Amino acid sequence: MRAALAGDHPLDLLGLVSSVLAALDPRPRSPFEPTPAQESITLEELVQSFIDVELPETSALLAVIAELAGDDVMRARIRRALASRPQVLPRWLQQLADAGVGPAVELVHVLGDGDNVMVGVTLPDGHELSVVVYIDHNLGTVVKDAFAVPEPLATLTELMVSTAEGPDTTWHELDAADARARITDAVRTGAIMFPPLESDTWPACRPLVQWATRLLPEGGTGYQRPTWDSGDRDLLSQRFLDSPFGAALDDDQHDLLDSLLWFGIDYGPGDPLRWSPVAVEILLVDWIPRKIVAEAGFLAKAPDLLRAFIRYCHAERGIRPELTADTLAAVDKCEPDYQRVIRTARPQGPAALLAAMGVLDPDLAVEPDLGPSGFPEIMLDTLRRAVGGDQALDTLDDRPLPDEPFSWDGIPPDVHDRVGEVVALVDRCCDELLDQEYRTACRRFLATAAAGDPEIFRRRGRLDTAAAAVCWVIGKANDLFLPVSGGGMMVKDLTAHFGAPGGVSQRAGVLLRAAGLDGPRYGRVDLGTPRYLTAARRRRILADRDRYRAMQE
Repeated sequence: MRAALAGDHPLDLLGLVSSVLAALDPRPRSPFEPTPAQESITLEELVQSFIDVELPETSALLAVIAELAGDDVMRARIRRALASRPQVLPRWLQQLADAGVGPAVELVHVLGDGDNVMVGVTLPDGHELSVVVYIDHNLGTVVKDAFAVPEPLATLTELMVSTAEGPDTTWHELDAADARARITDAVRTGAIMFPPLESDTWPACRPLVQWATRLLPEGGTGYQRPTWDSGDRDLLSQRFLDSPFGAALDDDQHDLLDSLLWFGIDYGPGDPLRWSPVAVEILLVDWIPRKIVAEAGFLAKAPDLLRAFIRYCHAERGIRPELTADTLAAVDKCEPDYQRVIRTARPQGPAALLAAMGVLDPDLAVEPDLGPSGFPEIMLDTLRRAVGGDQALDTLDDRPLPDEPFSWDGIPPDVHDRVGEVVALVDRCCDELLDQEYRTACRRFLATAAAGDPEIFRRRGRLDTAAAAVCWVIGKANDLFLPVSGGGMMVKDLTAHFGAPGGVSQRAGVLLRAAGLDGPRYGRVDLGTPRYLTAARRRRILADRDRYRAMQE
């Protein structure tokens, strides 16, 4: 706090307090998480602890919390406490409630996957900062990422436009009230998603984003979903089938066209003429296999239909040929997996939703019983996947992992130097941020990956990213990043220890496969053995095991 307060820009302090508030967000991370017997500290308790200790740092914390928390009662309480304190705060902190906002700006891409809504904030002492909110339409018009930078909005806009690839990204000023409505709706919708959307900066900056948004005027209009009645849908369908693009389609593909229009109108941004590589992937990898119950031979014709429809839609919209080629290439890329999946027994409907949430085995071949008697079995299955099966679940204990050295068994000598550097980085992180059990689990996982595929350490790659990925994997498996039932650490804080390297989750997937394990799935990491699990994590599994088994009696 002292370093942030003395920083060159107020954003140092604002961002830190935003992270604290985000960590105390009481919303559960999973609808299937039990309410813990003892809740973690609340914001009210933390504020009281700061009120009880008069220091410049606690005064600064309270001043920022008063504005960012958005609670009028708490703001009044904090102001009363600060009024009697002798510390003199910087002018911008004393007058933070008088911060102003400039015009909002929106960056949009012609294929419409999402928009960057940007808002400039001017603090009372003249410092400026900008908030960038990426609103993803494919996922339901929700905030997928956001961050703040210590730059004026005009400077940031110029930079983002100049670095955009190709002529397909444009910007325009956005009515300030409309910007508030769009951001507010997207934050609210994203907050109820599971698995939650996370990045190095989101949701850590959510309180800061919401504060900046509240500075904007009310009364604006959010995103307006297009309205397509049955007549509009039929007209679009007939225009396409009468065009040269749809002339060669057969009767099955005519029937499948209804499903494409259903997806285009009722999902994403609601525009059936909008097709991007991301929309293609969602349709073929997830939506059709999950939603459409039909023979494989019938579903197999969807990719060719989609290619024809993409060409038609892009011609109607005047999309550049290069973007059309990219979108068609996405069909080519997804088709092999699509053709395999539609010929494989798979959960659909509610079962597919549970599989996506990580609480049902996605390879389940039949629809499960989702009633009261079936639910405990579904939840027990998640525990089996975490520890490696029924026998491991039956014999699980909660003894702490021992302090053991790194094992070099099976690791070729030519990669010892690089692996050793990763071990040193991992050990330092565990010693400074975690504990001995995490150090042992990380060492075990790294040793397994290095022995399983030493080639990944022969290739050039940042060792700090590899070390961060090891700690991220073990942290995910042990619920380190869950705020209530887990460790409560922010992912950004872990990666910041390593200098915030990029590509941590991607490198984690490489390491998991090297260790013979599945990559991350919908935000979950199941390692299939207790040897990587801390005593605290195993105690939670034991408590869940006993509770769900009792429900079956």
